[in-house]
Amino acid sequence: MQMTSLLPRDFFARDTLQVARGLLGQVLVRLLDGQRLSGRIVEVEAYIGEDDLASHARFGRTARNAAMYGPPGHAYVYQIYGLHHCLNIVTGPEGFPAAVLIRALEPLEGLEGMQARRGVADPALLTSGPARLCQAMAIDRRLDKADMCAPDAVLFVEIGAPVPDEDIVTGPRVGVQGDLRARTVPWRFYVRNHPCVSRGRTTDDRPRTTDDRPRTKKDDAR
Repeated sequence: MQMTSLLPRDFFARDTLQVARGLLGQVLVRLLDGQRLSGRIVEVEAYIGEDDLASHARFGRTARNAAMYGPPGHAYVYQIYGLHHCLNIVTGPEGFPAAVLIRALEPLEGLEGMQARRGVADPALLTSGPARLCQAMAIDRRLDKADMCAPDAVLFVEIGAPVPDEDIVTGPRVGVQGDLRARTVPWRFYVRNHPCVSRGRTTDDRPRTTDDRPRTKKDDAR
C-alpha cells in the first residue's frame, strides 16, 4: 500500500485552471523496479474542451485522446513525432475532455536513473520539458489511462509545498499555432525564475484567476 499523502480524486475533479494552478509545488512520483523517481511540478499547461483549438479533443473523441474523456485523476499519455511522450492528468467531470499537461519538474529522487535514461548530467536539464520528464521517469503509452489516484498506482501525485501566488507566472501556452484564442489564453502556469522551467519568462506576469479564461458559448448559456 502507498502513501496517505496521495492527492485525492476530488483534487482533479475541479475546474481545470484551478487544478493546473494547484499542481504547482506538488510532487509527481513514478515507481519503477522498486525505486521512487520523483520531481516537484514547476510548470504546467491547461487544455479545456473541444472548443480549445490547441487541444487534442478539438476534433472530438478518438482512440488516441479517449483518456481525456475519462474519469478525473487518470493519465493521458500521448506520443509526438513517433518518438517522445507527454504526460497529462485528466481533470473536471467525466465525459468532458480536459487535462493538464505536466511541462517541467524539479528532480527530487532517483536522479541517477533519470540521468542514465536522459544521457544528461545537469539536474536542471533532466526534466525541463514534457518529453524530457517522460523520458527521465520512463513514462510512455503503457501508462495511458492509468488511475493516478489508485492505492496501487505506479504513477501518482503526492502533496507537496504550496507555491505562493506572487511566485506564479501565467502566460500563453508554448508552441501553439493558428487560432488567436488558442495562442493567447493564459493557460500556462510556472514558478517564477525556477531553473527547471522549460522556457524563459513570458511577458504576462499577471496573478492567475479563473476569470482569465475567455468566455465560450457554454458560459453564455449558463
